[in-house]
Amino acid sequence: MSRLPKCPKCGSEYVYEDGTTYVCPECAHEWAIDAAAESEEQAGGVRDAHGNWLQDGDTVTVIKDLKVKGSSSVVKVGTKVKGIRLVEGDHDIDCKIPGIGKMSLKSEFVKKA
Repeated sequence: MSRLPKCPKCGSEYVYEDGTTYVCPECAHEWAIDAAAESEEQAGGVRDAHGNWLQDGDTVTVIKDLKVKGSSSVVKVGTKVKGIRLVEGDHDIDCKIPGIGKMSLKSEFVKKA
């Protein structure tokens, strides 16, 4: 799933690609795709399923039923997870889920609460 960045000038989320640039239809700001990728890499941040930036200690809500590998348990939609910790890798969130214990989650399956 491809996520386009928000406009750096006005913050609009209705950005579209036009060749090698991003264009904001609300303020007509244009910027290079390469510049946007570099700024995201430099920020080193993690975004949730809706594009909100996540930080250590945030509270997130699970947006999809997730099967727990090696167990018959399931993390249900709507489960709130407090005090997350961001880590490097495919599963970029470490947390403790009530009733299950320590787990690693992918940021694409959570939203910031």
